[in-house]
Amino acid sequence: MKKIGFLTPFVTLFLLFSFGCANSGTMKNKNLSQVLNGEAKILQSWQGDYPTAQLDLLPENQRKNSVGFISKAEIFKAVWNAFKPEEAVPHIDFNTNIVLFVKNTQFYNRIRIGKVNATNGVAKVLAMETMSAMPIEDKVAMSMVVIAKHGITAIKSGDKIIQIYETK
Repeated sequence: MKKIGFLTPFVTLFLLFSFGCANSGTMKNKNLSQVLNGEAKILQSWQGDYPTAQLDLLPENQRKNSVGFISKAEIFKAVWNAFKPEEAVPHIDFNTNIVLFVKNTQFYNRIRIGKVNATNGVAKVLAMETMSAMPIEDKVAMSMVVIAKHGITAIKSGDKIIQIYETK
């Protein structure tokens, strides 16, 4: 009986130490692949009109969506030149940042991104939009923002989740 009573504290300490080490290793791994939960800071922002004839410059799988993202400099440059042809293309480091956009899909309404929230790495864009019944003809209103892409794995566009893939 005395031997069991004597060993119990050592076994307990061994188990606590083992679980503590296992958890600290898990925490390190989680930090490497940590996803964002909370507000993503908007680094830059633009609003304006975008010509409907140039919607084909947006990423192919996002042209009909109201919300999308641009993760490559060459796509951003082409979109920017259609969006703000009189302005120089802003420099964006696409290794660390991503551009999110919202645009009209049914009626022409002024639109502005106010906030980007993320839950488990899925970004949800919160935008303010005027309400009108003006049909979309030759232009849509569009807003774009730059956010850090660390911790962002996808964006929510309506009912769809669009995965963001790393591009070099």
